[in-house]
Amino acid sequence: MMEEEELEFVEELEAVLQLTPDVQLAIEQVFPSQDPLDRADFNAVEYINTLFPTEQVSIVSFTSVVSGLSYKRLDDNIRTVVRGQTNVGQDGRQALEEAQKAIQQLFGKIKDIKDKAEKSEQMVKEITRDIKQLDHAKRHLTTSITTLNHLHMLAGGVDSLEAMTRRRQYGEVANLLQGVMNVLEHFHKYMGIPQIRQLSERVKAAQTELGQQILADFEEAFPSQGTKRPGGPSNVLRDACLVANILDPRIKQEIIKKFIKQHLSEYLVLFQENQDVAWLDKIDRRYAWIKRQLVDYEEKYGRMFPREWYMTERIAVEFCHVTRTELAKIMRTRAKEIEVKLLLFAIQRTTNFEGFLAKRFSGCTLTDGTLKKLECPPPSTNPFLEDEPAPEMEELTMEKGDLDQPKKPKAPDNPFHGIVSKCFEPHLYVYIESQDKNLGELIDRFVADFKAQGPPKPNTEEGGAVLPSCADLFVYYKKCMVQCSQLSTGEPMIALTTIFQKYLREYAWKILSGNLPKTTSSSGGLTISSLLKEKEGSEVAKFTLEELCLICGILSTAEYCLATTQQLEEKLKEKVDVSLIERINLTGEMDTFSTVISSSIQLLVQDLDAACDPALTAMSKMQWQNVEHVGDQSPYVTSVILHIKQNVPIIRDNLASTRKYFTQFCIKFANSFIPKFITHLFKCKPISMVGAEQLLLDTHSLKMVLLDLPSIGSQVVRKAPASYTKIVVKGMTRAEMILKVGFAFLGQISEQSSMLELLRQRLPTPPSGPEGSSSLSLLAPTPEQESSRIRKLEKLIKKRL
Repeated sequence: MMEEEELEFVEELEAVLQLTPDVQLAIEQVFPSQDPLDRADFNAVEYINTLFPTEQVSIVSFTSVVSGLSYKRLDDNIRTVVRGQTNVGQDGRQALEEAQKAIQQLFGKIKDIKDKAEKSEQMVKEITRDIKQLDHAKRHLTTSITTLNHLHMLAGGVDSLEAMTRRRQYGEVANLLQGVMNVLEHFHKYMGIPQIRQLSERVKAAQTELGQQILADFEEAFPSQGTKRPGGPSNVLRDACLVANILDPRIKQEIIKKFIKQHLSEYLVLFQENQDVAWLDKIDRRYAWIKRQLVDYEEKYGRMFPREWYMTERIAVEFCHVTRTELAKIMRTRAKEIEVKLLLFAIQRTTNFEGFLAKRFSGCTLTDGTLKKLECPPPSTNPFLEDEPAPEMEELTMEKGDLDQPKKPKAPDNPFHGIVSKCFEPHLYVYIESQDKNLGELIDRFVADFKAQGPPKPNTEEGGAVLPSCADLFVYYKKCMVQCSQLSTGEPMIALTTIFQKYLREYAWKILSGNLPKTTSSSGGLTISSLLKEKEGSEVAKFTLEELCLICGILSTAEYCLATTQQLEEKLKEKVDVSLIERINLTGEMDTFSTVISSSIQLLVQDLDAACDPALTAMSKMQWQNVEHVGDQSPYVTSVILHIKQNVPIIRDNLASTRKYFTQFCIKFANSFIPKFITHLFKCKPISMVGAEQLLLDTHSLKMVLLDLPSIGSQVVRKAPASYTKIVVKGMTRAEMILKVGFAFLGQISEQSSMLELLRQRLPTPPSGPEGSSSLSLLAPTPEQESSRIRKLEKLIKKRL
């Protein structure tokens, strides 16, 4: 039984133990052997058969073979391994029991260590508790000593402060007071102690006394009612300002307020409302006075006040507030005396002064909540004043599209902008009314100049000339806009926008629409009825070359005004306050210019369309049933082409700068001419087969001319716009289809006539009388039936096409 188990184990071991070729090669290199048992492909059956090939040989040589094989040690090893496997389960259970015992021992040791650690921690806490108590005692002792030192310093400092205050030793007080206040901050949590509270009250009393004493010293040095001033600042007052920096801020504010008020007292007397120098025409004297005072202050009192008080700027700012109030008061009283030139003069001088302040000061003392830093360019000279240099006049000259030029770098904001000039805003209606009047006169001058000089001369080399008056108008608009935005960005800008809208409409009506050539006139003019009326033996009157150029010039001008008005709207929205942007809307005026453009295009279309009408009328009156052969294009086609070649090149050249509107002209003409041509096609009856073929040839010729219309007569051939080509192809193809359907109908009629004629030839001659003639007459349609069939066919063609 044991041997069978050993054999099974060996077989399993052989099945599992399969080495890779690389491993096997490495083993053979390390342990070279010639023994067949060491071969990787060793087969036990083949090896035994080799040893014992036959039964006779096996019996004879068995003993010698076995004796030659010394495998006893190998058998012992295999047997030992096999038997050792029988004890694995028992050994495993024994090892598991030993591991469990080891874990229990380890757990016991960990518990012992934990107990010892807890005991050690408790011991450490007991040790450190005494140390913490010592630390607290040390900290409290240090705090107590520091507090006692501070208390000693506070008590001595208060005594010294009171004594120095009485002796007005402000220099020493400034240093001591700050130290005393710093020390007193350490005793805020001890204010419940009577002695500490008493010292705090003494410090406050000393501060109050210092404040009153300093104010009294300044009042004595700069009396409110006196005009005499000391020759220069004293050291006492200079040190007093240092003390005021430490005291309640109201003391500092009171000193500044009284000093500035006393400094400007002379100004209020010199420029009282009843004084001649107080009016706007002498506003320069106000600003000259304050400049002298600022220089005087710097020389006499510049070192008395601390630099961080910005006293020079404060004086200038208070002067601005006072001036704004005084100017507003006097302008309300004498509002009827304000003229636009006087107002602009005063505003110009004021904005110049505000620019001077912006260069001299930073604006850090501006505390007026109503005054804000406006986002606008620095004040510039007024272009309306002749006696002032105008550095910005070059910027006000505007060519086509000037409103859309790249912006120049924006100058830094002026924090003083409007600090005085804001008082002029309620009176800017005078400026707005003046601009209204000036623009009205400008429009009247444009009208008069146009009548005197007549329409512009034809100039096809440079394209349609824009009327120079529109550029002048927008130059003036830009100047007004820039100027008004410097005066105010509020309601006056809205009022100016309303004026702009008014005169944009007037320009469109009086200069553009009003000067379009009329379709009816007293001398050689046109009427719509005369354009559509046939005039045999005479040419239809058309617009002259000058009139066509004028229409194109007005169209180009309207297009320029449309684009520039849109830019004007954008610029106005940039200039006006954000809250008022929604009230800037020039859409109505842009629509007005669009209407002028549409009217101009319609006039050009009507003129060319009416010129072609006689040719179409001649086409419909031709005897198409008498045409005997198909030749070149008919005379009416030549006439239409002639009119197209006369008008279209002139219109194209004059609309070279507005190509899209030339395309619109072509599209509108095609939409007008093609339906009219088809209508006249239906009037061409009666018609023969040859006549229909000639009409088809004419239709094709007109189609090719219309396709080439945008570039007809031009040396530079351009491809016609796809939108235009689509309209021409669709419309003229419809005309060709009508004629082709007519071919089929005429062919059927011809075939029926031939059959009737053949029938008449083959039938015997009918006897005379009503009975004999009735059989053949029934085959031929009556004239009424023929007309009815033709009308039905026309309706069918129109319905299907």
